[in-house]
Amino acid sequence: MADEAARAAAPREARQAVLGEVRSSLRALDLCGRRLLVAASGGMDSTVLSHAIHALSRLEDLELGLGHVHHGLRGAESDADADCVQALARKLDVPYLQRRVDPRSAREGHSSRLRPTLQEAGRALRYAALEEMAQSFGAAAILTAHHADDQAETLMLRLLRGAGPDGLGGIPERSPDGRVVRPLLRVPREDLERYARALGLSWREDRSNRSPAYARNRLRGEWLPGLAAAFNPRLLRRLSDLAEAQRRDSEWLGTLVDAEVSQRFVLEGGGLTIDITGFRELPEALARRLAREALRCCGAGRDVSRAHLERMLAFLREPRAGRNVEFPRGLRLWKSGVRKCRLGRVSEAPNDGSGPRGTC
Repeated sequence: MADEAARAAAPREARQAVLGEVRSSLRALDLCGRRLLVAASGGMDSTVLSHAIHALSRLEDLELGLGHVHHGLRGAESDADADCVQALARKLDVPYLQRRVDPRSAREGHSSRLRPTLQEAGRALRYAALEEMAQSFGAAAILTAHHADDQAETLMLRLLRGAGPDGLGGIPERSPDGRVVRPLLRVPREDLERYARALGLSWREDRSNRSPAYARNRLRGEWLPGLAAAFNPRLLRRLSDLAEAQRRDSEWLGTLVDAEVSQRFVLEGGGLTIDITGFRELPEALARRLAREALRCCGAGRDVSRAHLERMLAFLREPRAGRNVEFPRGLRLWKSGVRKCRLGRVSEAPNDGSGPRGTC
């Protein structure tokens, strides 16, 4: 009898676990009483999110629409994904929106150095298409189905690739502009699977998610389960907690960076003038972030390495007249006045031969 009672309670518990987290997230993000667009791929994660938002719609006064981006990369399978999302929208009796994008064409016309990967191109086009659909639907936010396992995987991949402290903040629950929110970030995939099974949901499986060609898939299928079994069965939760703590610290530091940027940076003539008064006295973490922000402002954020930051910090602390330091994207840093430095194009920089040039 006890076993039967436990089996009977399992679907209810699975449903409550997901709905409770989503409801708390929506309230914390001030999204109750709003019109929302769920980014629906046809996969299990977004299918569960769509059902959860629909289940909460009356309680929290929500209007729901499903937005699907057709990438056209998998032929008939991509068409089937779109059909699946459209069928889900009909079942839930909510609006369905769709946009087609072409990631392959987005990679054309770039040098090999600047050309985005297919995944990068697809991601940029996907979010642009979702924003377009959200505006046409009048949605206050776009909801994506990133969950706790995605958070842990992102954190581990960035750690293995040598990310700095900000990178270890993982996936934020809200994008900087507030348009994209992720209400499942604290929900493990296991709970989503239990929810889907309990409600008898159907969804599409993307075969590329099982391909060992992608590092994330190897991490998901082999490395993280092994670490959890050997060291900590709650590894995913611990990694998610670490990402959240680091993100909060980075957000606080970001306010200090913004204050310094407003006082020190002046964008003009396609370059950046930097007031370096008192720069040597700044805390290392703040000075390093200012150096990174300067390069990002001038379009070189994607190419910044640790060596670039070290070279830039050294110059900002001890600038010397006649010395230029070169950076990616045709940028050069030089002293441009009393307590001033200039980060601009190579063609703009003085080259009077009065001092050596450094390169990165």
